Amino acid sequence: MASLDDYSQDLEELRHLQSIAKRPRVLSLISGEIASLENKILKAATPVPIARTPNPAASNGKAPTVNYITLGSFSWDQDTDKLKLYVSLEGVDQEKVDSVFKEMSVDVKFHDVQGKNYRCAIPKLNKEIVPEKSKITVKPNKVIITLHKASKGNWMDLHFKEDKLKPGMDKEKDPMAGIMDLMKNMYEEGDDEMKKTIAKAWTDARSGKAADPMSSFR
Repeated sequence: MASLDDYSQDLEELRHLQSIAKRPRVLSLISGEIASLENKILKAATPVPIARTPNPAASNGKAPTVNYITLGSFSWDQDTDKLKLYVSLEGVDQEKVDSVFKEMSVDVKFHDVQGKNYRCAIPKLNKEIVPEKSKITVKPNKVIITLHKASKGNWMDLHFKEDKLKPGMDKEKDPMAGIMDLMKNMYEEGDDEMKKTIAKAWTDARSGKAADPMSSFR
C-alpha cells in the first residue's frame, strides 16, 4: 500500500501535468485522478476510530452488582473493654477490605479474595460499641474484627435479643397480663416438670381455686 508521502508526490506531479495539458479529454482524465488522490490522502490522514464495547452498567447509570458470600460462622471472645471476632479467611488484602462500624451494628466486606467476595455483618449488636475505636486486623489466615464496648462489662451474646421476661409498657397497668405472659414464656422454655407445674397453676387460676397463678411457685 502506498504511503501518504507517495500520494503527495503523485498529486504534485499530476497537478504539474494538469498545468501544461491542452486537450480537454486529457485535462478531464488528470482532474479525475487528482480528485481520487486527494480523497485517498484525506482518508490516510484521518485516524480510524477505535471501536469500543459499550458498558451496560455505564449506559444505564447503575453501578455493577457485587455478589457476596455471607460469613455466618466465626468465633469470638471478649474482655470488659472490647470484643474480638475471628474470621477464618486466607488471602485477604487489607486494601480491599471495606468496614462500616456503627453504634449498634458492624458490616465488613472482603473483596477479591481468591476471586470471591465475602461479607461479615451483624445488623444489630447486643449492646453499643464505639465505632471510631473499632478496627480490622488482617492476618495470613484470618481476620480479627475488634469492637470496643461503649460501656464495660460482659456480653451474653453478640446479637441483640428482646427481653422476653420484661413486661411491655401497656402491661404495666394490668399486672396479671404481665404475669400470664411470664408464665407463657416459662412454659415454652421450661422442662417437663416446669410445664406440669405451670399447667396446674394456670388451671387452678382459671377455675378460681387460686387467685394468684404464681402461688404454686412460692
